[in-house]
Amino acid sequence: MSDYVIRAGDRAAFLTGLRELVDFLTANPAVVVPRHASVVVLVDASDSAARLDGVEFVAAPLGVPAEDIGRGYFDACRNFGPISYGVIGIPPEERQ
Repeated sequence: MSDYVIRAGDRAAFLTGLRELVDFLTANPAVVVPRHASVVVLVDASDSAARLDGVEFVAAPLGVPAEDIGRGYFDACRNFGPISYGVIGIPPEERQ
């Protein structure tokens, strides 16, 4: 059992939603799109080592390294054009 929790969702529902968004934007060219967009998976853990383990677990299949961004935070990100898919480990005192 891991010492971290990955706040993941329903994969099939997420993919369906992305396809619906693409279809909607394609059919409605008047709808403005953002210059950049991000999708982020959150990792909860009470200690830094476990947060890093969780971020590395999510980052591995993305083919990107986890980074220590300071103050107990860890992240990893892969860009797909102007859209980023990432993971971040947030210290417990910063979670709301």
